[in-house]
Amino acid sequence: MSGGAGGGASPKSPVALFGAFNRLALQGFGGVLPVAQRELCEHLQWLTREQFLELLSVAQVLPGPNIVNLALIFGDRLFGWRGAAAAASGVLAAPLAIVLALALLAQRFQGVIAVGDALRGMGVVAAGLVLSTALRLAGGLRRNGLGRPTCAAYIGLTAISVGWLHWPLLPVVLGLGSSAFALALARLPR
Repeated sequence: MSGGAGGGASPKSPVALFGAFNRLALQGFGGVLPVAQRELCEHLQWLTREQFLELLSVAQVLPGPNIVNLALIFGDRLFGWRGAAAAASGVLAAPLAIVLALALLAQRFQGVIAVGDALRGMGVVAAGLVLSTALRLAGGLRRNGLGRPTCAAYIGLTAISVGWLHWPLLPVVLGLGSSAFALALARLPR
């Protein structure tokens, strides 16, 4: 993925990478992945949808926030450690300042009922953003080795296990993730 990562375009420097990840971090509240997909794949065309899905897949199995992991991997592939540092700093700098300011405000206004209601409303919006990203990225599953029906089955099993049966997320992800990984590995061409 070096050079023209996706649609032929690529960032010219780590500074450009920092700026792009800083912009996308400022656009996403409660979920930056939808914004990252739109910005990196559609607007900047640094990645194709398939490349974004590949990076996201790796980012999800690493410890830490998915978007930070994705930024680290993408930046490293383009500019080495300088790119990784620039992309991760871009994702984290402004949101950190905003969160610290909001924490001070929340502490001051913690007794106001409207503040709690606003936060619950933002949670619903974040869930909608995650769902819209999943639907938008579904097209990239065409070339996935598992195939759409198997991917849909894993999505359904995960949703039922966590959402309906209220099983803990960690065992569900470890169990279903391990079986999906083993199945994908078995289906890979030798």
